[in-house]
Amino acid sequence: MDLFDFNKNEETAKPLAERMRANSLDEFIGQKHIVSDGSLLRRAIATDRLGSCIFWGPPGCGKTTLANIIALRTNGEFIKLNAVNAGVADVKKAVETARENLKLYNKRTYLLLDECHRFNKTQSDSLLPAIEQGKIIFIGSTTENPYAAMTPAIVSRCRVFEFKHLTNEDIIDALKKAIKSRHKGLGKQNVTADEAALEHIARTAGGDLRTAYNALELAALTTEPNTEGTVHITLADAEQSIQRKALSYNEDSYYDFLSAFCKSLRGSDANAALYYAMRLIEGGCDPMLIARRLVVHSAEDVGMADPRALQIATSAMYALEKIGYPEARIPLSEAIIYVCEAEKSNSVVNAMYAAIEDVRNTRDDNVPPYLKDNSYGSKEDKANSRQYKYPHNFGGYVEQQYLPDSLKDKIYYVPGENGYENEVKEIRKRKGKKN
Repeated sequence: MDLFDFNKNEETAKPLAERMRANSLDEFIGQKHIVSDGSLLRRAIATDRLGSCIFWGPPGCGKTTLANIIALRTNGEFIKLNAVNAGVADVKKAVETARENLKLYNKRTYLLLDECHRFNKTQSDSLLPAIEQGKIIFIGSTTENPYAAMTPAIVSRCRVFEFKHLTNEDIIDALKKAIKSRHKGLGKQNVTADEAALEHIARTAGGDLRTAYNALELAALTTEPNTEGTVHITLADAEQSIQRKALSYNEDSYYDFLSAFCKSLRGSDANAALYYAMRLIEGGCDPMLIARRLVVHSAEDVGMADPRALQIATSAMYALEKIGYPEARIPLSEAIIYVCEAEKSNSVVNAMYAAIEDVRNTRDDNVPPYLKDNSYGSKEDKANSRQYKYPHNFGGYVEQQYLPDSLKDKIYYVPGENGYENEVKEIRKRKGKKN
């Protein structure tokens, strides 16, 4: 076997997603908002004047591909590192190479750093001076929000380009090109695919072209050729090769989905709350976290307007604990719907925070003598304790000061206007309470 055959076999062994990686901007798929004709990024790439930047977006949307295109177009040297396994020594070596290239050959050096959000402060600090002085052009690639996950000093010296999920149309077009391409794709294998199969792969790939390519390649490799030697991929084949949507999420998306779930509960939108709850769980979130948030919101946002909400939410959490998932989805969904549809009141939360405020700021909060524990203390204390009015001797309620003298006129809980709290007002009125 000669060197040519070895290289050819090595190229063939690469996954379809790697073989189909674009080598030019004309081949690049998606992200029209940043690489369209006349865009800032395209002009900078075309003139080889790209400054330090960060490519931020979900997996499989073209971040690394675009960085490789830049590497192919530039006249400078291109160094590629991965923040997962690169250390300070690797960064210093890259910086030293960049200095030599600039000093001896007047050549720019690009440093592509995959998973750049994994860089710690020490690693970032070792790179920062070179970026500031223009000795190295930094191109970071990350699935995490760089403004939250990266050292601010690095981010402030880079232009951040946000990548989006690819559309279904983008992915279908890419799959069709992969089927036809004899040089890089499946063209030599005589593959055909039903439109419904490609649509299913695109729809369930979740905007991730790499996932779509992998599914197409798996279907092609595992489907037997027909009598004419054609590998025909049907919808059933596609369903087998990509059985579910890639529902994982990065840290930012996780908190976004969780925030949307909580606000949907508060906003009484059962449809949205159910969707976000299932989206979180299907993406790998512990269902117990959903149950715990549900319990909290049943008291925080429903509260005294419908006290049964808390009972139902805690029952759902108990069911989840004792029955387990997936069966507990049913009581959990019932509780989500109940909390959404229940009357809303935040009077409990308002009362709680008002009480906490006084607890933290009140110094003279002596307990009234007749409320003290009468099992100890002086004779005077025990005598004072006999002034306590036992409510059941007065039919269940008797007016009496319970708060310390310094807070005796304070009112924390004010019933709202919704649901059961209207009954609370009537009960208070019958008791002759002032508020």
